[in-house]
Amino acid sequence: MSRSQAWTFRIFLLAIAIVGVLVTRHYGESWDELKFYKYADLSLGAYRTWLGSGQVPEFGNTYDNYGPAYVMLVTLAARGLQTLLPWSLSDLRHLLYFFTFLAGLWAFHALARRWLSRFAAFGATALFATQPLFWGHAFISPKDIPFLAFTLLALLTGLRAFEKLPRFSLDGLTPRSKRNLLVLSALWLFSILALYLGTGLIHGWIEGAVHAAAAGQTNLVSYLASDLQKVDPGVYVQRYFTLFLGARILYSLLFTAGMALAYRKLAPEALRATLALLVPALTLGFATSIRVLGPLAGLIVALYALRAHGRSVLPALGAYAALSLVVMYATWPYLWPDPPGRFVESLRVMSQYPWPGEVLFDGVQYASTNIPRTYLPVLLGVQLTEPVWPLFLAGLVLAVVAWVRKREHLELLALAVLWFALPLAAFILTRAPLYDNFRQVFFILPPVFLLAGVVFEMVKDTTWRIALIGLAVLPGLLADINLHPYEYIYYNRFIGGGSGAFRRFEMDYWGTSYREAADWLNGNAPAEANVWVEGPAHLLDMYLRADLKLYSTYEAERADHYDYVVATSRYDLDLRSYPGARIVHEIERGGAILTVIKQP
Repeated sequence: MSRSQAWTFRIFLLAIAIVGVLVTRHYGESWDELKFYKYADLSLGAYRTWLGSGQVPEFGNTYDNYGPAYVMLVTLAARGLQTLLPWSLSDLRHLLYFFTFLAGLWAFHALARRWLSRFAAFGATALFATQPLFWGHAFISPKDIPFLAFTLLALLTGLRAFEKLPRFSLDGLTPRSKRNLLVLSALWLFSILALYLGTGLIHGWIEGAVHAAAAGQTNLVSYLASDLQKVDPGVYVQRYFTLFLGARILYSLLFTAGMALAYRKLAPEALRATLALLVPALTLGFATSIRVLGPLAGLIVALYALRAHGRSVLPALGAYAALSLVVMYATWPYLWPDPPGRFVESLRVMSQYPWPGEVLFDGVQYASTNIPRTYLPVLLGVQLTEPVWPLFLAGLVLAVVAWVRKREHLELLALAVLWFALPLAAFILTRAPLYDNFRQVFFILPPVFLLAGVVFEMVKDTTWRIALIGLAVLPGLLADINLHPYEYIYYNRFIGGGSGAFRRFEMDYWGTSYREAADWLNGNAPAEANVWVEGPAHLLDMYLRADLKLYSTYEAERADHYDYVVATSRYDLDLRSYPGARIVHEIERGGAILTVIKQP
């Protein structure tokens, strides 16, 4: 039975993968994807310019405060994949998002297996995977689903590493060898921190020394730069700073290699323990370089390690944190000129994100910084499928009872508090800016589904288990089919489905239905027709026939007349744009209108 259950999950994952590949090209580009990939190209360019000029190109707005690790990786992977698969770059990126979602599902199932039987873990994973909200975002989101997936991967790899961590000890050394190794380690740590965290201070010192020498003061620069009076001091500032950057890299590599050799000779167990932390540190650092809340997974891992091993694990936790910081730093070029200052800036910006638009919630438009405290509770209640919260509450009660009676499920309950309840309370109480419903907080939801799995665990009869899991996933599966490819606009029956939520809550806020609008125009519009488009015109343009002429508020040029008008229902643009025009095509799902095409 155990072997067949293991294969059940593998077949399930394979089936999802096949379906995902077949439907990927049904999904349109999302509203801000283009900007993220411009930011990715800019960040990739920093690897060329940083050592050459000591400058990091900046996007010039809050995109810099997002870590670019994931979009850089997808940019490179999509370009490579295009040599094998003749799809557009947009579709290839969507395929990579989907495979990232699959990796997150695998990690979720592996985490569930730590506390649940195979059957229950499969049920929890199936419920998680079939949520229309997750499935729809899995193809169109370069931020939210990838961050969710890497949070799961960081937690899984971290827990596994500290569960089987080799003994991180120097007890077998002679007092002299131990002292020398500790001094060497302290010197390495202090120097690396000073050189990297003090980047901004070092640049300021170089700049001050150069300008002082240019003003006639005698210092080291005045001896090195003999023609300083003939050259702009900024040239020497850049020259010496880039020299420092190259020297810092060389120093870091040589000193780290020397440290590794010393530990390999004197304390091989400690070196093995450090190497065992490379993958967990990679996933944690990468998650942080997607969103600054990534360290939450590291905090949970650290608490687990301390509970399991006590204070003896502190050196390993220090190595884990240091390696994670290295990965974050290496994959986030915006931090390079001033790592601590710019990271703190990113924390501040992202905690009070200055999104300029308005949020539609229960029929009222709110500023994203002024949403009511009921915002998250209501949306969580109406955008997950109907069985989720009853199963969660039942699982929570069962887990508490099992803990009281048998001291079981303590870790699962602790996860629910640390990973879900406390962050949720913080978002609600601080009224943190949110928009586009609650996609930014997907990463706190896995414990909800893990506790739902406890219910499947408690049902002992196999037939009843299968029936319960089938009933739990059925609403999500039906919605996925009926809403495709706009699963992310899902609202459950508690609010009347899509028709009950229409014009009360956000629907196609990323404008992905413009791909279907372009397909209709490509098949119906006469040659060289003029098309007026409201909202994100670039989402229509990338799929439109070459002869069709596109006009929008983003363009200065205007036409004498328009053969067609394309308008999204977001912000009621479908009602406000050419209100008297005849609607010739309507894109709708579940009773909600997403986009209309009119003829004036």
